[in-house]
Amino acid sequence: MSKDSENASPGFLVWRLSTKWRVAVDRAVTPLGLTHAQYALLASLYGMQRHGERPSQRRLADHTGLEPLYVSKLARTLETAGLIERTRDPRDPRAVQLALTEQGRERTRQAIKVVQGLLQQFLEPLGGLDSARTREFTRDLAILLDVPLDPSAAKEQS
Repeated sequence: MSKDSENASPGFLVWRLSTKWRVAVDRAVTPLGLTHAQYALLASLYGMQRHGERPSQRRLADHTGLEPLYVSKLARTLETAGLIERTRDPRDPRAVQLALTEQGRERTRQAIKVVQGLLQQFLEPLGGLDSARTREFTRDLAILLDVPLDPSAAKEQS
């Protein structure tokens, strides 16, 4: 552990870790013509499609934690690049469904492979991707992600 991290607050460390990961993924997927946000959208869509889902932009926004407007912008860019298809939902004409094209599936598989290698490297200090310590870390992260944060409530408490 670095001296700077030793006495840092958990909030600062979460911010630094998320920034470090975002930058590393950005650099790793740039040769594939992707950004970290595009990768997050494509990899999520890939996983959802593998489970038989054809998600709406809204559903994908909820899944990734990205703002719906940002997902819409990313989807248009990825559609222009030939990586996804956007179609109207036959059950709800206001909703847009997303699906990977064949080119999108191939590019996403390549990106997932690259990011999995990066993840293995990142988690090595915890014993690697399949270690008990990594599983515990993953559970802790999931618990924290499930905590609702309301900035207005924080103001009221202080």
